[in-house]
Amino acid sequence: MFFITLARGLSRVAPVLALLSLAGCDLIEFSPNDHRVPEEFTNLTEKNLAKLAARPLAAGDTLRFVFTGDSQQFYDEAEALVASVNQQPGISFLVVAGDISDFGLAREMRWVDEKLRRLTVPYVTVIGNHDLVGNGRPTYRHIFGAFNYSFVYGNTKFIMVDTNGREYNFDGTAPDMAWLRPQLASFDGARRKVVVSHVPPTNDDFDPALRMPYVQALRETPGLVFEMNGHNHSYSITQPYNDGVTYVNSDAFSERHYMVVTVWGDKQFRIKRVKF
Repeated sequence: MFFITLARGLSRVAPVLALLSLAGCDLIEFSPNDHRVPEEFTNLTEKNLAKLAARPLAAGDTLRFVFTGDSQQFYDEAEALVASVNQQPGISFLVVAGDISDFGLAREMRWVDEKLRRLTVPYVTVIGNHDLVGNGRPTYRHIFGAFNYSFVYGNTKFIMVDTNGREYNFDGTAPDMAWLRPQLASFDGARRKVVVSHVPPTNDDFDPALRMPYVQALRETPGLVFEMNGHNHSYSITQPYNDGVTYVNSDAFSERHYMVVTVWGDKQFRIKRVKF
């Protein structure tokens, strides 16, 4: 916040007016924690889901999407990723598994969006632990939207959940099991389900008190294809609990790889790792 005092003549007016005119042109950032951005950079999840709804996938068609994570400050890599993804045939959308930013700053999230909006397909995100630091909570909510949400595309229900337990001091609120359980129980007209979060339950940043309730809930979920994460910055496809639930972890942008995920039938899938 700043104040203007016009008490000792008009000589101070011109510099102040110049300052205000620059601010009006979006050239000055008064605080790195200021989450205000132009309207076009707000509610991006809602806007991208609207774009996705405008290009529907026919019932029974095979779904193909790109999965990646942890864009953070890897802006050069983001440009190369976009160029590569735009060459992939039959892609419906791209998923970023959290850590869009490094320090929870609006300008970081905006810079990443400026790269990703050059995609020929929409993109969606889930919140990461880095997106929650500092003033990240109101910033992410303002720029992207809800921390927990779901949507149905084609025959697949995507459940996007905040699992960044450490950022909540392991207080039992992340993941929000009261929200998640009914989401896992309902198909909402879909045939299968995919869960996307940032921190995998195998990681120490996942709330230890909620680890087994989360794992058990996934184990009991009908039609679950797999659970997808970022955070580790490395590619893996595993079943760490030997319970039939597959966990897919993405590369970070910095690793210059992403996954092309193909899903069909009830729970059939194929994953191809692509270098860019």
